[in-house]
Amino acid sequence: MKAFGRPIGLFFLVAMVFVFGPLRVYGEVFNRVVAIVNDDVITLYELNQQIRVMTGSTAEDLREKDEERYLEARRKILQFMIDEKCAQEKIQEMGIKIPPEQIDARIESVKKRNRWTHEDLLAALKQDGITLEELREKIKTDLERAELINYQVKSKIIIREEQITQYYEEHKEDFSSEETVHLAGIFLIRRNPKDEEESLKLKAKGEEILAKLKNGEDFAALCKKFSQGPGSDEGGDLGSFKADQLDPELRKALAGIEEGGFTDLIIKPNGIQILKLIKRQKAQAHPLEEVREEIYATLYQQEVNRRYEAWIQELRKETYTKIIF
Repeated sequence: MKAFGRPIGLFFLVAMVFVFGPLRVYGEVFNRVVAIVNDDVITLYELNQQIRVMTGSTAEDLREKDEERYLEARRKILQFMIDEKCAQEKIQEMGIKIPPEQIDARIESVKKRNRWTHEDLLAALKQDGITLEELREKIKTDLERAELINYQVKSKIIIREEQITQYYEEHKEDFSSEETVHLAGIFLIRRNPKDEEESLKLKAKGEEILAKLKNGEDFAALCKKFSQGPGSDEGGDLGSFKADQLDPELRKALAGIEEGGFTDLIIKPNGIQILKLIKRQKAQAHPLEEVREEIYATLYQQEVNRRYEAWIQELRKETYTKIIF
């Protein structure tokens, strides 16, 4: 039997070639050239990767949902990639290089304007579905474009004071600080949510504590005596929170409460809470002087992008491109 093992395997491979064609061709179906830009190419794999990055979905998923919209999205994204190839050729030709320190400085500027720690920045990026590396790449592209425009367009970009003022008035809500609340809490833990007797005793204890608070007893002292939650030895101080990040039930319980006031019993499956509102910082617009630099940067980048689009259209006329679909 062993003597026939190799010939049978060889026959099988030859048969596969006749039926399906050369095996390497099968692989090219998934990674063929879809566009030629001067001496460079864009592959189907690169296009599909860019579709995923820019839409958050795979090409296959987009196509299954809506063929027409998929084809339009693919056309626009491929044109974007062609434009980027054209620009990158010019950037390399002109020796434009953005040092990492310049990208770091831009990120620090973003953190400073938003009063963010590094952890706040990472949280904001996560919420937007962006990695730090993707942010760095975006900043690098913006800085390269600015340098490119400075080389290619002789007229200097000037942002007038009235433009800054107008932008501020039209986007005031974007420059408002978020409402924050500083809270303290008393927590009574329910060990077994299915134990009705325990639940009744826990509620009775909570009502007892609430009655003492209403009679003017000190929240911190009662917290030290009764609370089973974090910070009980420090009077139950929980720190400050952005209001919109609180659980909707907690936001509702705190609505209308004045500083120094406390909530009714907040009953949850794992126990009972009583919250005290130590301080409420309402949302308010930052004055123009505080955000002038941020607005200037925004308007400057908008003008860079406008000039870049006009320049790239002219560059397309000088570039050999061929789309293969």
